[in-house]
Order: sequence, then C-alpha cells, then structure tokens
Amino acid sequence: MNSKPALQIRNRTLLLGDIILTVTSVLASFALRLDLGPVFTAYLPSAWIMIAVALILKPFIYYQLGLYRRYWVYASIREMGLIAVATAIASIMVALVVMMIMSLDVVRIGFPRSVLGIDWLLSLFSVGGLRLSVRVLAETGQLSQKADGLAGTRRVVVVGAGSAGALVVREMQRNPQLHMMPVAFVDDDPEKIGKEIHGVMVEGALSEVTNVAEKKRAQEVVIAIPTAPGPAVRLVTTLCRQKGFPFLTMPGMYELIGGKVSINRLRQVNISDLLRREPARLDEELVGRVISGKRILVTGAGGSIGLELCRQAARWRPAQLVLLGHGENSIFEALLELREDFPDIPLMPIIADIRDVVRIEDVFREYRPEVVFHAAAHKHVPLMEANVEEAITNNVLGTKSVVDAALKCGTERLVLISTDKAVMPKSVMGATKRMAELIVKDAAHRTGKAFAAVRFGNVLGSRGSIVPIFQRQIRRGGPVTVTHPEMKRYFMTIPEAVHLVLQAGSMGAGGELYVLRMGEQVRIVDLAEDLIRLSGLEPGKDVEIVFTGVRPGEKLSEALWDDDIDYQRTEHPDIVQVEEGMLPHELLMATLDEMVMLSSEGDAEALVGLLAERVPGNVLGKSPPPDYTSVL
Repeated sequence: MNSKPALQIRNRTLLLGDIILTVTSVLASFALRLDLGPVFTAYLPSAWIMIAVALILKPFIYYQLGLYRRYWVYASIREMGLIAVATAIASIMVALVVMMIMSLDVVRIGFPRSVLGIDWLLSLFSVGGLRLSVRVLAETGQLSQKADGLAGTRRVVVVGAGSAGALVVREMQRNPQLHMMPVAFVDDDPEKIGKEIHGVMVEGALSEVTNVAEKKRAQEVVIAIPTAPGPAVRLVTTLCRQKGFPFLTMPGMYELIGGKVSINRLRQVNISDLLRREPARLDEELVGRVISGKRILVTGAGGSIGLELCRQAARWRPAQLVLLGHGENSIFEALLELREDFPDIPLMPIIADIRDVVRIEDVFREYRPEVVFHAAAHKHVPLMEANVEEAITNNVLGTKSVVDAALKCGTERLVLISTDKAVMPKSVMGATKRMAELIVKDAAHRTGKAFAAVRFGNVLGSRGSIVPIFQRQIRRGGPVTVTHPEMKRYFMTIPEAVHLVLQAGSMGAGGELYVLRMGEQVRIVDLAEDLIRLSGLEPGKDVEIVFTGVRPGEKLSEALWDDDIDYQRTEHPDIVQVEEGMLPHELLMATLDEMVMLSSEGDAEALVGLLAERVPGNVLGKSPPPDYTSVL
C-alpha cells in the first residue's frame, strides 16, 4: 500500500491563496500597465471594481471547473491544462462584467483594457504556481523522508528508459517503503543515453548493465521493458546472472490488461519472460464490438484457458457471462475471482458435462448465448492414448453437442480452441481435436454462422504444462526429465493465447481456421536449462537433466498447418488463416454416429482405426504402447 504524502494541503487553504493572488494579480496588472505613481493612484477606483468582480467570479469558476476537487500532490500535465482553461474562462468573464460596469460610467476615470490581458497571464502563473508548489513541496518531503530511512534501501539500475521505466522510477521515488532507490537507467536508444529522466541518468546500453550497476554500486536490476523481445531480456538476465546481480521484471502487456501498473507488481523473472516475443496487438474496437453488451458462454471455464477467457472477456462488460464446466471446485474458484474483480457483471456458474446432450441444450436454451468460446477438452497426449473412449466422447462428441446446441439457440459466434497437435495428428488427442475442427467448419459452411477454430502451440503456465512440472522437479532436487534433446515446441503464454482467441472470434465470418505467428520453435532442453538457472542453480551440476525417450503419439517438432497447405494473411498482422480440407457432411455425420456406437461398446481399437481412416493427414497407429515413466 502506498504511503500518504508527507504534505497535506486542504483545498480551503488553496481557496484562501487564490483570493490573495486574485487581489495581487489585479493590482500588479495596473502597476505593470501604468507604473506606480499618480496615474496608478488615479486608476485605483477602477482597480477596486475589477478586484470586487474578480473575487466574486474567479473562485466560483475555479470551483465549477474542479480546481478545488483535485489532489494537487499528484498534479500532472492534465491538471496544468485545466488550470489554463479555468483561468482563461475566469478572466474572460471578469473582463465582460468589468466592461459592462464601465459602460455605465460608475467611475469617471477610464479603464486601461490591456490590464485584462495582463491579469489573465498573472492569474495563470500564480494559480498554476500555487498548485505546482504543492506537488513540489510534497515530493521534497517524500524524498527527505526516504533519505531519513535509507537503511535497507537497495540501489537499483532500471533497464529500459521508456514510459514503463519512467513509471517504475517515479513509483520508487514516491514510495520509500519499497526500499528501492533508482540510481541509473540503461537503454539501447542512443538518443536517450546521457539524458536524465526524473533526475536519473541514462548511463549506457543494455549490454553495459552490469558495468553500470558496479559503477553505481547497485544491488539490483529491474527490467522495465514489458514489450521486450526474448533476446533482449535474455541478454540482460544472462549478464546479471554471470555477475551475481539479482533481477526483477515488470509484468508483460497481457498481464497488465485490466490491472493497475505498479512497481509493487515487480516479480521474479520466469521462463515466459525469456521466451516473450513482440506481443500481438489487439484490435480493441473490433473485439469490443463483438463482446460488449453480449451474452457470453465459456465452456471449460474452470481451466487455465477458459478462466483467462472469462477474465479478458469481462473487460468489455458483456451483458452476461456464463461459466460452464465439469469440475465444481474450479468453477467455484473462478466465480469467486471474477465476482471480486467484476462485481457489476452478471455471472452464471453452470456445472455440466459437454457430453450430456440434453443438459447442454437446456443450458443454451435458458441463457441463449450470443458468443460461445469452447475451451473444454481433454488435452494430455499419453493419457488419451490409454483412454481413447474418453478422448472421443469429450473432444469430438462433446464438441458436436456444444455446436448443435449453439445452432439451435441462434448463437451468432462460436470459437473452438484447438491445438497444433491437430496437424498431421500422430496421437489420439490430436486426431480428436482435428475432428472437432471439422465439426465446427461443417456447421459454419452449412449455416453461414461465424463459427471458427483457433489453433496454437503449447501454453506456458496452463495446467499440466511443462513449466510447473519442471519447477516441481527442480524443487525436489531433480532430475528434470526431457523426452529427447531435439524435442521442440511452439510456446505462448496463457494471456497471449486468449488474446488470439478473442481477436479471431471477432474476425471470423464462418469456417475459418486461425493460427498465431509464434516465431521459431524452442528446444525443450533449452527451456529446462533456463528454468534451472533462473532458480539459482546450474544444470548438470546442481540439477541433472535426464532424457527418457519420445512418448507414444509425440513428434519431435510440431507444425501449425499441413505441409501442402498455404496460409493467407488476415487484417491482423500477427494472425494467419489456413485453408484445410473438410469431410463431406454425410461422411462426417456417419463417422460421428459410428463413434457414438463404438464408444458405448468400449472398442478402443476400432475407434483408433476409425480415426486413422477418416481424419485427414493423420499418422495414427505408428507409436508403441503408452509408457507413463516419463512426464515430458
């Protein structure tokens, strides 16, 4: 919690100051115009009239325009603009009234009209100066207060001299209880090097961060470049690690959405910081038009992706947000969080299984969602290899249940969350997700509805993802288990994945398959080594990495679309659309009917054979039996 400013000045004190300054500025205007002497004395009756008018009008106008409702300790450029407008309006009103009075020949001596302009300038500087002095005195008091308690205060080098870095420095300077004192910036912009920002010098480039830290006797480095590409963050963290400097980082753009940026949100660097790309930009207007004021339903709302979808969708103030999930605990926890953060949005928690056709139809009929995000699915590759019936009934038949219910109740838009494992699927899980894509595409082509699918890679931080598993293994002292030294994957963060879903949901016209540009694939072993180092340990020395062999259904690397498929650009520069084939409607329906029958009979082998026969581009049936000795 921020401490209160050392200086507390009431607005009644400012009013008294304004009254004194009003009298002073009028008299000073006459003195500047006429010089002190007999002429000035002769014009004093006119001056008293102007003072009387100004004392009545100016405080009233200042009050109406909010000059006595501001907390001037935190005055900014916006407040300075308000002062300029308020003094200008007040001076114009005073001039009009004074000229009307003078036209009545109240005093015989004339009235020097240039005094009115001089009075406005003096009022602008005096009223503004009075309020600016409040902020200056407050900050001076805070800095002296901070100087009094320097024991335990850490000297900090801030990486990034942009708006985020400036914000971090101001927060450190204003809040002595943070025990952080900025002593230097580093930034790669040559125009900034050698310049001061909030009294802190930009001392050098990013590559000089440790030299600057040693020169300034800093004890910590704060990385304040939320949009920094991975190589820049990696450079800084590597240099800091080599020289033993602790480092923190600001949250990324997606983590700040809907929240308040604060130095208190600095956190330890984790692996997602090192993998971060330039974040995809969100078309706020387009997404807002699709979600704002609409009835939204999210399946799998208690999961990592589903909950983040709810969080971000809630920012656009939907008319209603329905949280549908199978696990009561996860839905309950999601409901608690969303009610706390968005108390004014109607939230409806629904416990239901998407495979229950009657229940899902009842839910859709009751709440009639206009936009549906379908995130419910089984996703673990090895588990689905051993539980084929579950994968089929949940990922395929469950998707059909949701799509059919959406069509019956007139849902305008539906977005399926899919995976890169649906490309030339080698696993049962990947094949079932490809079938789910085909169901959505078929529905869109038959009805013209804006139903689309979104395909992305591994999501860091989601349940069962590799980072939490690696962290758990590191806490146990190792070993960290990796399947193969050349295993590679595309990665994105949970907020970034949801960002893509929202953007694609707003663009789709019907039947599209969208993919996010995710840069280059990352080797899993590199990920493991980075996370070990970020935990303050050395791979191979403190924590061993053990290769356990490729699991059933896994590929050494993933693709985002089939090899013979081209992609098309979309209106969003970071999203592409791929055109992949679809099953004829009759064949798709016949396949789904067969799946229902085989699932009820528990015939896993026949189900895998059916997937191998009908799913385009699959390479099923070429893996050994499941092996659970390796988690990664």
